[in-house]
Amino acid sequence: MAATPQKPAAAQKPATATPRRKASRHRGEGQWAAGHFTPLNGNEQFKKDDDGLNVRTRIETIYSKRGFDSIDPNDLRGRMRWWGLYTQRKPGIDGGKTAVLEPEELDDEYFMLRVRIDGGALTTQQLRVVGEISQEFARGTADITDRQNVQYHWIRIEDVPEIWNRLEAVGLSTVTACGDTPRVMIGSPVAGIAEDEIIDGTPALEEMKRRVLGNKAYSNLPRKFKTAISGSPVLDVVHEINDVAFVGVRHPEHGPGFDLWVGGGLSTNPKLGVRLGAWVPLEDVPDVYEGVLSIFRDYGYRRLRNRARLKFLVADWGAEKFRQVLEDEYLKRKLTDGPAPAEPVSRWRDHIGVHRQKDGRFYVGFAPRVGRVDGTTLTKIADVAEAHGSGRVRTTVEQKMIVLDVEESQVESLVESLEALDLSARPSPFRRGTMACTGIEFCKLAIVETKARGASLIDELERRMPEFDEPITINLNGCPNACARIQVADIGLKGQLVLNDEGEQVEGYQVHLGGALGLEAGFGRKVRGLKVTADELPDYVERVLKRFEAERKDGERFASWVTRASEEALQ
Repeated sequence: MAATPQKPAAAQKPATATPRRKASRHRGEGQWAAGHFTPLNGNEQFKKDDDGLNVRTRIETIYSKRGFDSIDPNDLRGRMRWWGLYTQRKPGIDGGKTAVLEPEELDDEYFMLRVRIDGGALTTQQLRVVGEISQEFARGTADITDRQNVQYHWIRIEDVPEIWNRLEAVGLSTVTACGDTPRVMIGSPVAGIAEDEIIDGTPALEEMKRRVLGNKAYSNLPRKFKTAISGSPVLDVVHEINDVAFVGVRHPEHGPGFDLWVGGGLSTNPKLGVRLGAWVPLEDVPDVYEGVLSIFRDYGYRRLRNRARLKFLVADWGAEKFRQVLEDEYLKRKLTDGPAPAEPVSRWRDHIGVHRQKDGRFYVGFAPRVGRVDGTTLTKIADVAEAHGSGRVRTTVEQKMIVLDVEESQVESLVESLEALDLSARPSPFRRGTMACTGIEFCKLAIVETKARGASLIDELERRMPEFDEPITINLNGCPNACARIQVADIGLKGQLVLNDEGEQVEGYQVHLGGALGLEAGFGRKVRGLKVTADELPDYVERVLKRFEAERKDGERFASWVTRASEEALQ
């Protein structure tokens, strides 16, 4: 499917004799397909003034040579995101000032830089370069995100061109890793190798990347656009919370293909994606992807940033209309009706542990603590993988990693070598199931600390509840924006300032309980007034998990227990 022009045909029809009505105050929702090209807010204005992709030239020729103070504000807090760069939080600013200070007061003169890792796929050579860049330019930082990326901190603008050169020399990039663009395309980390795979989505993912990355037809979207594709029966790409997702299914007549979902997303207005009821064969996935992406570009709401995600358009249109527009205006053909995905075959979807591949070799999934690693560790992982015969590793959407292609004779030695790096292939449920966003250490939106607190919570729970062996997810987020998926965790913790017993304002969390994806997907329950201070967090989690153990029925999941538990039991 050829890339459609930035201005849709619907907006270029010749004028009729019908007299024009006086424009309303906000001209609808700012949809291009309705002819509304006049920017309705500052973000739309700076995107119209200059495409975000063009900022790379200024970074290379001006800003990296003249330094931080030379950066134009619309580039600094806008277009530089198109190349994976955000200013990070100035040290020493407490969470109470997050929503009070102006952006220039929160900005440090250093950047977060996000490396996109589509499908989580890395060679050991690429991983080693990622680690070396961390050590040389990022003070050792290199967090694994829940979208399979790696994020650096402490990046100086002067070093960015050299970092790009090194990444691109091994086939990696930061292009559209942030911004109002097609972000990283998450994929099954065991695509093409798992024994139980329904279909390998890798060829489609590669073609989608080829069509849209760096393509100015798709570099000015209303907001970010998140993509997922997986043919794994464990449903390992959180498809329900992506703007578009392709989920492996077997059609009773046509065989393996993908079920199409649209309109998922979390943040402060969470919505689960909806099925369009369409079965898509592998070869058609890129066309359908471009069609959905183009609908978002042309019909997406551009008036208000907080209503600009695709989920709002899908909620207003409904699945039937969305599919009709996709078929009639963009694909010019009908899609085939198809089945829904089966329930996941496992309550864990992270591929942790030792698993046989379809070629007889093995892959080994292991767990860092809340995605927090460093450059030295990443280079050591590359060394360990190669020493055991592997040239490929993967990142997952659970902030974990996998070594592929290990001979059976090498498996136990690999597991022991990873354990020596504090990277467990046999982690406790707490280490396996706990995630955390960046938090106040670096994020300008955060209110509380997350990474260190998540790591210490793991240690406390392992010490207090060594026999606990149920799958449990505990997600910590530093603000309401849900980067760590708090609404769909068993225990979701939304950072905010709370009052302690002495009436002092301290860091704490609002608690969401019983969220889930895959099995009985839904958002967590908020119990009125249920907030905990950071210091009380281990006590609270221990208390609620022990009540679960005492009250659960045979085989009952935590999320199911929460739905029937009394408010008193959840306090």
